[in-house]
Parts: sequence; C-alpha cells; structure tokens
Amino acid sequence: MPWRRLGLVYVPDGSLPWARSHAALPTPVHLEGDTFRFFFSSRDAERRSHVGWVDVEVSETPRVLGVAEQPVISPGEDGTFDDSGISLGCITQDRGGYHLYYMGWNLGVRSPWRNAIGLARSRSPDGPFERASPGPVLDRSPEDPYTLTYPCALKIGPGHWRMWYGSNLSANLNEEMLRHAIKVADSSDGFRWARDGSIALGLTAPQEHVIVRPSVVRVGDLYLMTFATRGVRYTLGAAWSKDGVHWERIDEIMKIDRTTPGWDFDMVCYPSLFWHREQLWLAYNGNAYGGTGFGLAVWDGDHPLQKLAS
Repeated sequence: MPWRRLGLVYVPDGSLPWARSHAALPTPVHLEGDTFRFFFSSRDAERRSHVGWVDVEVSETPRVLGVAEQPVISPGEDGTFDDSGISLGCITQDRGGYHLYYMGWNLGVRSPWRNAIGLARSRSPDGPFERASPGPVLDRSPEDPYTLTYPCALKIGPGHWRMWYGSNLSANLNEEMLRHAIKVADSSDGFRWARDGSIALGLTAPQEHVIVRPSVVRVGDLYLMTFATRGVRYTLGAAWSKDGVHWERIDEIMKIDRTTPGWDFDMVCYPSLFWHREQLWLAYNGNAYGGTGFGLAVWDGDHPLQKLAS
C-alpha cells in the first residue's frame, strides 16, 4: 500500500485543563526545517473542545518538541454559536497571517446539537486567534437548512477563496441515520461566502452515510481531497478534481494497512494532507474520534495523481 504508517505521534496526558482528553482533527502548519505545529481540538473536564497545538519534528521517526500550555482559542461566551466547543477544520496562511476555520458547537434540547462555521485570525502561529466575528461566517440557510461541519478553505487565486464544508442532508441527527455530504462555497476575501447548495461530493457506496472533514491539497494543476467516510465504521476516502468543484472518487489511494492492533485499529478518521520535502504526508486520528491521539503516514507510491495529470 502506498501509505506507510509511522505510528502514534501525540495523545494528551490529561495534565492540561484544556486538554484532558483527545487530540482530534490534527492540522499542520510548517514552522521551519522539519518542524510543524499541529493544531488540534482537545476536550476539557466538561467535554468542551478547545484548540491548541503540539510541535513535531516530521521525519521517519516523528518526535514531539513541545505542547501549548494554553489553547489558542476556546469556546465562546454563553449564547454564541460556539459556546459548547470549537472543532478545528483547517488553517490557511495568507499574507495577512493565519485563518483558522472551525466548527462551532451549540448543544440543543429537541436535537442534541447544531453546528455552524466560524473564523478566527492571528498574525502568528503562536496565537492567540481572535474571532473575525461574534457570529459564524457560514450558518444554516435555505442552501444548508440543518447543520454544517468541518470546513477546508484555500486561497486558489487573487481575490478568490474556495471552501469545502460538510452539510447534513436531513434533519435527523441520530448517529446511524445521518446523511452528510460535502458542499462548496466561494469568497473574495475569505470572510463573506457565496453558496448555492451545490454538492461537491455526495454519498456513493450502498452503506455510506457520512462524508466529513475534507482536506484539500494541490497536486500540480489538479486538486486532491481526502476525507473521513462512514459506513459500518469510519475509514478514509479520496477524490480528485480539475477545478475544485467537480470531483471523482478514488478511495483506493487511501487504503492504510491496519493489520497490527493499536491506536488506529478500529477507526481511521479526520485526515489532513500536507506536503513536506516533496513528499505527501497524512495526519489522521484513530480510535474514539481522536481519543487515542493522532499519528502520521507518508506516501511511498508513485506521485499522487500522476496518471491523471498525464
């Protein structure tokens, strides 16, 4: 298989108040040399998620260099769209600094939760990240009437941003009844977004009912997306596109050998692709939605999408 697992990299030891458990949704930002800052969502004693980071030397034998003492962003004030938690989507670097797009949580009464998409900014990866607005940048609407999840945003050209985000296709939030796909939105400034409800990536396999947490990288003139997909259990899928709007599934390239029991044996989810030293790397969560931490894998096959690019 082209992906070679490098093992578990980090799981919180429970000593930090903001990180009692989980290192979910790992999101790499390159600092220098082989050092990457992996932002992630972790849960406090009330199970509310905050975003912090761990610095890692990315190599064949990854090594933790340091962990944030304080989160870079925490749940909002009571009554805001993110008062019950912050789940990381992506961090996009621009000339003005770093854009952190995330999913905010509200706990419900008749429904267990509702989610919307927020934005926080910082001039430095050290943070803190300040909210661009007290409210979400993408919320429920006629195009997305139910709930929205993990965004991935890229600046694809001058004055042109594109976001891929999750949207529930029905009101039922029962875990086994969810029907969740990836939609697309565009923006001129990364803050105000236009959407028409178009599905960029829909459900295809007979048992598949969730596609969530897209991660998109450029491969030459093409786009490569990976995501978590759920049927009986979470695993990883992939798709490629020429324009970032129309996608074709290529799930076979995300197969990861899990013959050895361990932290990622029962589940593989919440992936993030990144380039380093001309190789494609993958950060991802294993069992318990990040409860066992995150690990790394590196691509050992032919250049991704090589046949498609030709």
